Amino acid sequence: MHSDKRSFCAAGEISPNVLALEAELGAIMGDRVRRHEPMAQHTPLRVGGPADLWVTVVTLDELITAVQLARRHRCPVLLIGSGANLLVSDKGVRGLVIQNRCEGTTFILHDRPRALVLSGTHLAPLARMAMRHGLSGLEWAIGVPGTLGGALVNNAGAFGGCIADRLVRAELLTPSGERVWQPTEWFEYGYRSSRLKGATAGSEGAYIVLQAELCFDRASPLEIEDRMNHFNAQRKRTQPSGASLGSVFKNPPGDYAGRLIEAAGLKGRQIGGARISEHHANFFLNIGQACAGDFVALIELARETVRARFGVEMELEIQQAGEWE
Repeated sequence: MHSDKRSFCAAGEISPNVLALEAELGAIMGDRVRRHEPMAQHTPLRVGGPADLWVTVVTLDELITAVQLARRHRCPVLLIGSGANLLVSDKGVRGLVIQNRCEGTTFILHDRPRALVLSGTHLAPLARMAMRHGLSGLEWAIGVPGTLGGALVNNAGAFGGCIADRLVRAELLTPSGERVWQPTEWFEYGYRSSRLKGATAGSEGAYIVLQAELCFDRASPLEIEDRMNHFNAQRKRTQPSGASLGSVFKNPPGDYAGRLIEAAGLKGRQIGGARISEHHANFFLNIGQACAGDFVALIELARETVRARFGVEMELEIQQAGEWE
């Protein structure tokens, strides 16, 4: 097993439950099981302390096995794909972090075209594969860094489209360990929200997304590619580059979070290594050596200032994970 002594000192002693889980998982998955893995290496924001235990899975059977073993040992489980909208605590994550690399897509092209997609599949490559088959509906996802599983939890979307529009049904691993398919209605989708997002990241009541069936419309590949190019150009024109989590706050009804933060005079405001982008105020950037605490302080500053100035309560679009004060 890999062990980093510096991370170990920062994280403190590992619980006996986690040690027992490490031994059992290691016997199955070998050196893919690692102790005190720095989470900053696995999120686009590049912050976050160590995970007690880390494993990368590449098949649904491995994913299910890892989750079930963790539950048997009463260890919290945090499942991540690309970590695209996850703010991880500087203290790290207790229990097991599973990196979902279960990727695969099967297209069904007769009648109304569909695809069966594993939850670790990245959205942008999926959108390009669909384009090559002349399948429209995921053009908005071309610049989205996340995976299908994360998209289903958060109802990811852009440019007027979202994953709920394309979901037919999804297979989940329930808190009790059953594999069940649920239709779109079960997820209770709203703007950047779902029934799945209601469970705290890593909690015992969390459902695990295994795979999903998506539906598409037919269109010419050239037409689909034109829309993708248009969305990519728009994204580059309106969003900053650099290490960020994407949009930090949901847009409140009838307004835009970025407009409110800018109108509150907070563009360019910096705390530690975290800065509110001067290009788009709903993007918070790691300009170097930031910690999670810097981002939490900047989030609270934006939330409190907008509340005081405009009477608007802003809700986070990102999710926080790990051990917080």
